Amino acid sequence: MKFLAACLFAILSMTTQVVADGAPPPRLPMAEGDKTPVAVPETKSFGRQEEFVLPSGNIGCIYTPEGGTEVYQPADGGPELSCDRIEPRYVRATLSRKGDATLLNDVGDQSCCSAGPVLDYGQTWAAGPFSCLSTRTGLSCERNDGHSFFLSRKRLATN
Repeated sequence: MKFLAACLFAILSMTTQVVADGAPPPRLPMAEGDKTPVAVPETKSFGRQEEFVLPSGNIGCIYTPEGGTEVYQPADGGPELSCDRIEPRYVRATLSRKGDATLLNDVGDQSCCSAGPVLDYGQTWAAGPFSCLSTRTGLSCERNDGHSFFLSRKRLATN
């Protein structure tokens, strides 16, 4: 009987006592039929990338929105615009959230270009802080603070 009383005392003291570090005791299972709401952890919602190519098929771009996607997050959190030129030499131009545009001459993941959608010559594409103009002489893209790049078969430039 003393053993049973000691066990009961131990169980009761565990359910009402706060652990020394301030954490509450472990929760006991809810009674059947208890309708107490359970907190569901928040899930992060990701954006979708947008792609376009020029009519020549030589230049293609991928826009990643702020926060990235489920499979890709820009180093600075985004948004990011990345455009690849295939010929005469494969290069990648990138505009990030801030700072100068960059040119990468040694692209390890050469993946340009998708089949569409096509940004016809004379058309403008825009998303986030970026806009691009497609012309017969090349592609010029700019962030709303003036930083930009230009890609064509004959010329590469950043600003």
